[in-house]
Amino acid sequence: MNLDTAPANDDGENGRLRLRKAAGAFRTISEVADELHIPQHVLRFWETKFPQVKPLKRGGGRRYYRPDDISLLRRISDLLYIQGYTIKGVQRLLREGGGRLADDIPPATPDERAAAEAERDMALAVPPAELTLTIPEPPSTAIRRVPEVERLRAALRHALAELEAIRALLP
Repeated sequence: MNLDTAPANDDGENGRLRLRKAAGAFRTISEVADELHIPQHVLRFWETKFPQVKPLKRGGGRRYYRPDDISLLRRISDLLYIQGYTIKGVQRLLREGGGRLADDIPPATPDERAAAEAERDMALAVPPAELTLTIPEPPSTAIRRVPEVERLRAALRHALAELEAIRALLP
């Protein structure tokens, strides 16, 4: 069975306790999106850009992500949003690594960061046609998530700028 016997937490509605899935259990796209704080449409888009991400698809196209898929998605997210790589940069790293991403990949170069920033700006300005056809998240979730993500990104950018300034002072 794919459920732990230990209850997770109160669901807030009926006072019932939810059961947690086992660590090795497959996850739905909504569970992965919630865990990684990435919208579902972005996960579907990444599947088109990173062939290494291959969730199991069941009837009706329902996706089930394996633990290895989730680990890879977490690493891709880190490289794109924290390390400052572009999608092409992560694709190159996957090619060079034989379909795997090493744990010791250095932060992106300033040129790569600038390209990644331009890539994000372009994605925000003109969303691809296939993404505009997806059903948006419920407003309550979207309102809670976006400001928090933006706040964290700004804090990380500030910390990175401070670290780069410190590195420049070192002999």
